[in-house]
Amino acid sequence: MATLSIPKCCIPPPLPAQICRAHCTQHLQIGSLSSKSKFFGLKLPYPSSSSSSASFPSSHGPSKFSIVAKVSKGSVPPAFTLKDQEGKPVSLSKYKGKPVVVYFYPADETPGCTKQACAFRDSYEKFKKAGAEVVGISGDDVSSHKAFQKKYRLPYTLLSDEGNKVRKEWGVPADLFGALPGRQTYVLDKNGVVQLIYNNQFQPEKHIDETLKLLQTL
Repeated sequence: MATLSIPKCCIPPPLPAQICRAHCTQHLQIGSLSSKSKFFGLKLPYPSSSSSSASFPSSHGPSKFSIVAKVSKGSVPPAFTLKDQEGKPVSLSKYKGKPVVVYFYPADETPGCTKQACAFRDSYEKFKKAGAEVVGISGDDVSSHKAFQKKYRLPYTLLSDEGNKVRKEWGVPADLFGALPGRQTYVLDKNGVVQLIYNNQFQPEKHIDETLKLLQTL
């Protein structure tokens, strides 16, 4: 039987381990994306270059995005004073003596947040009938809130939490490895005690259903 001999010079050497590791640990590349891209409440701050690396928090050790909830059912949340859509200061204590729905949302003019805001608007009379006030809070500035409220004819107060100080004090959890500000709703009774905490990032309308259900029992 004939045998085929291949000269050693024709056989490529195996890749060094360092090169294999380098190829296997490449960063995930994101293609050219608009800096105005939005994902259900997330305004993505993409760089202007055609590609960039996206880093995700390590599974080893605590993530820098983790937030420990500081407000729980049965507790009295931290007080705050923030500017409303007209630039006037509004304090949480203003609502003591009646139930109040405080909902934190990611940002004005994003699909999920607009849907949620309009759902609260459409059910606003039901909240009034239950004797409750509705307050929306996000990190947008006063002018953004004013335009958002006017565009969608929102009958309730929007507060500007620039720097997300109140969001952090209340311990509102973030989503998607901390990239997306959380969508969380709190219902406080007339004594300022939390009776409901509801979190649902991708079903904004459910916040209205759950809060109305709870208000009917207060």
